[in-house]
Amino acid sequence: MSAIYILIGISIPVAAGFLIAFLYAAKNGQFDDDYTPSIRMLMDDPKPETKSDNTTTNQKV
Repeated sequence: MSAIYILIGISIPVAAGFLIAFLYAAKNGQFDDDYTPSIRMLMDDPKPETKSDNTTTNQKV
């Protein structure tokens, strides 16, 4: 039972540390994407539509 108290006591500061690290990174622009908007026009090309030919040339009559 005392092991649970130890694990909870350790996990709360670790979780708080991760939260602080995430907030620090988000505030300082770690997650801002400056590269993708400049190449977005190259990635947005629509896929060419292929016309399917439904006629069969080898029909047996």
